[in-house]
Amino acid sequence: MKKVTMMVCGAALLIGGHAQVFAGNAAAGKEKAKACAACHGADGNSTDGNFPKLAGQQADYIVKSLQGYKAGTRKNPIMAPMGANLSQRDMDDLAAYFSSQPGLVTFK
Repeated sequence: MKKVTMMVCGAALLIGGHAQVFAGNAAAGKEKAKACAACHGADGNSTDGNFPKLAGQQADYIVKSLQGYKAGTRKNPIMAPMGANLSQRDMDDLAAYFSSQPGLVTFK
């Protein structure tokens, strides 16, 4: 019984720990988002129709988009150099911040 309990606890730690390792930090993302404010607004609610609103977007969508700009698979002359300098941690933090902001209403 002790062995089964240890295996279950170990699996729970692996699964739960995995999610924690890759979760972004919204507070760190807020600081990093200052570079995004000129186009996307301070909180991700752009007032310029030429730039998308990031507030309220799902975090995984933001991360996937930023990864695409970094890899060059998503093309945009403004975002390509911005994405090129981001680490995975930066992307996760930005996604955590923008997805936590009120704005775009999405269905989850």
